[in-house]
Amino acid sequence: MKIPYQNIYQVLRTNRFIVLSSVICSAVVCIISVVMVIKLHRESQNNAFVINEEGNIIPLKLVKQRENLKVEVLAHLELFHRYFYGLNANNYKNNIEKSLWLGDSSVSDLYQQKQAEGVYNRLLQYSLVQKVITIDSQVDLQNQPYQFSTTIVFEINRGSVTDRYELKTAGKLLQVDRNFPHNPHGLLITDFFENSLSKINPE
Repeated sequence: MKIPYQNIYQVLRTNRFIVLSSVICSAVVCIISVVMVIKLHRESQNNAFVINEEGNIIPLKLVKQRENLKVEVLAHLELFHRYFYGLNANNYKNNIEKSLWLGDSSVSDLYQQKQAEGVYNRLLQYSLVQKVITIDSQVDLQNQPYQFSTTIVFEINRGSVTDRYELKTAGKLLQVDRNFPHNPHGLLITDFFENSLSKINPE
C-alpha cells in the first residue's frame, strides 16, 4: 500500500501559518505583559502596602513628593546658608565642610576665593563671631534646575562693636540622591554666587 504524499506547498503554507500564529501570539503576550508592568510600577510609586493582622494587603496612599518639595528646598537653603555664613573661630572649619556637601564646585570656588582674600584668617585673628539672623528664600519650582534667590541678614560681632549686613545670593538646585547625614534633603546647590552685600545702618 502506498503512502499518499502531501503537496509540499500546502505543507509549507501550514507550517508558515503555525509559525506566524505563534510569533503574533507571543508578541501580543509580551505587549500585554509590558503594559501591565508599567501600570503596576506607576501604581506602586503612589502607594505603599501593609499587611494587617489577618494577612490581608492594605494599600496606603503616599503623599506626592512635589507637595513636600517646597518645604525640602527651603530647609536645604536655610541649612546651607546657616552653615556657610554662621561662623566663628571655633566652628568655621566644621561648618564649611558641612556646607560643601550641600553644593557643587561653585560653592567650593566661592569658599576658596574667600580663603584667598583672608576672610577666615581675619575670623581667627580677631575672634569674630558671624551670626545669621534671618534667611528669606524665593524659589521657582516650575522647571529643573530650580532657580532660587536668598536674602540673608547676619551680624558680625567684633567684641564691643556689632555690625549688621544684608547679603543677597542666588543659584540653582538639582535633585540628587539623599545622603544622610551629609545631604538629608537630596538637593544640590549649583551656579551659586553672591549678588550684593550691604551694611545695615542702625536706626
